[in-house]
Amino acid sequence: MPALNGKRIVWAIAGAAVVLVLFLALRRAPVPVEIGTVVVAPFTQSFEEQGKTALNHRYVLAAPIAGTLRRIDLEQGDPVRAGDVVAEVEPSRAALLDPATRMRILAESEAAAAEGRAAAGRSAAAESASALARADLGRMQGMRESGAISAAALDAARSRADQAEANLRAARADRQAALQRRDALAAVLDSQGKSGGSAILLRAPIDGVVLHRHKESAVPVNAGDPLLEFGDPRDLNIEVDTLSQDAVSLTPGMAARVLRWGGDDALEARVTRIEPGGFTKISALGVEEQRTRVRLDFVSPYEQWRRLGDGYRVEVEFVLWHAEKVLQVPSSALFRDNGLWYAYRVEDGRARKVAVDVGHRAATATEVRAGLEASDSVVAHPDDRIDDGVRVTTP
Repeated sequence: MPALNGKRIVWAIAGAAVVLVLFLALRRAPVPVEIGTVVVAPFTQSFEEQGKTALNHRYVLAAPIAGTLRRIDLEQGDPVRAGDVVAEVEPSRAALLDPATRMRILAESEAAAAEGRAAAGRSAAAESASALARADLGRMQGMRESGAISAAALDAARSRADQAEANLRAARADRQAALQRRDALAAVLDSQGKSGGSAILLRAPIDGVVLHRHKESAVPVNAGDPLLEFGDPRDLNIEVDTLSQDAVSLTPGMAARVLRWGGDDALEARVTRIEPGGFTKISALGVEEQRTRVRLDFVSPYEQWRRLGDGYRVEVEFVLWHAEKVLQVPSSALFRDNGLWYAYRVEDGRARKVAVDVGHRAATATEVRAGLEASDSVVAHPDDRIDDGVRVTTP
């Protein structure tokens, strides 16, 4: 009898061993997964687009009358001061003796004088606006030192002051250009028909640099032929062609960052205008896209971006929303099921499917409003091998 009981025990143990082996053989192996973590951290919702720099104002110096242009020694990039003589045109005496030409020049001279008076009015208004913006900036700086306003509010005030100063410079340059045309045309009228008439001196309308030199050698020119183009490097903005569906989320005053422009640090910028008209553009992949032009001004001081020039390529990040402390999960960990968002939370080596209430979404992270807690571990890239309750392991 004892021998029989012993055999039964042996057979029971053997049977249990066989069942265990079969269980281990047939049991689903753990799925190797990459783990992501739910964290509380700064969160920025944004999108990026390529753009280019462009001058707000350009000034083309043209020949006021027909004649012979003397050689221009200035080259592109050379600095000039307002009032500097940059070109000389020897008038064509035959053309000046023509009555029709005389009447045309007289009318143009009167129009230039009227434009100068209008520019003087704009200059006075711009000077008043600039003084007000500078005074507002001074008050904001004092409030910032006491902690009454945010750094962003101070940056906005500084941007408004810089823009007002740029408008003032532009208005003064417009007046200078108009008066110069008036004086040049008056000199032509005074010297018409006289032998050996003196050359007409053309002066730079602004403090800036030479952007383009349309004529170089001593050549005949007609009235209105462009000779030189000037611009102020500080009067630089940014043009970005954004997708129309992205443009609707932008508003003037919205913050942006200029990335990968050639410098070490990102530059701060601000949206100033979203053009209402769209246009069709073919992407690099041959896809038709509806795009809208967006313009931005620099907020960072000029010293930080002074190496940028007209027509330089930049990349712009538009900041749609930002907060310093946001519960967030890697965007790749989320998936949709029946119109709802879910994630697989890892608990005791198993993936557990949990519903997640999401908020703002960015390229790499998504705001979590409910369903997950800080420090939770989730499957970073769930696929069809993952199901509720499946065992997972990290590779």
